[in-house]
Amino acid sequence: MVFSSNPLALSVPEPAFESWLRDTGYLEIIDQRTSDAADATAATTTINSSPLVPATSFSSKLLTLLSFITLNPFAKLTADDFSSDTPSWSRSFIGSYSSYSFPSSPSQARFRVHENVKRYARNYAYLFVVFFASALYKMPLALVGLISCLALWDFFKFCSDRWGLDQYPVVRQCLLRIAQLATAVILIYSHVQMALFCAMSVSYAGVILHAAFRKLTPAKQSSQVRGG
Repeated sequence: MVFSSNPLALSVPEPAFESWLRDTGYLEIIDQRTSDAADATAATTTINSSPLVPATSFSSKLLTLLSFITLNPFAKLTADDFSSDTPSWSRSFIGSYSSYSFPSSPSQARFRVHENVKRYARNYAYLFVVFFASALYKMPLALVGLISCLALWDFFKFCSDRWGLDQYPVVRQCLLRIAQLATAVILIYSHVQMALFCAMSVSYAGVILHAAFRKLTPAKQSSQVRGG
């Protein structure tokens, strides 16, 4: 990111600049002031209201909701976001009633989603595991198929070590292809892909909705309440 309005402008990498904004709390200030400005505009419009105001407000919120479809919540997600401690489920991730508000615009929704996904990446990952386990519980055949695939590959590894198949690359390659074909057949007929699709769909919708409506809270405050 380049600041060219000053003769002494500095070129700052965007990730470093965003990290500085996050550490200094400016991201939360931007989010809060955006919401306050939208509320002030809505209040002024209500005072000078016309018959078209409710329809305009509804259309604005509808456009914001429709913009969720175009969001990529993982655009700024990195592997480092999974290496930090898991934020508190009760105080940080869920928060209170006042921790949520309708995004005032598609840009604010995108801003919140990108930042909250980075902050709560581990929470969302745990939720996906829970949803996938629930889907397997509801689909016993898929659970049996998944366990069968794991057992098949464990048996293949056992046989490879027991018989020294590394010394016979052609035989090992043939058995590997057979195991891959058997795995594909088991996964398809046991509908494991459907359980995975259901878990991914619910998780994706949950990530978008939570991240878009969840206000940004100070990073220092979040770090203090982690582990709850």
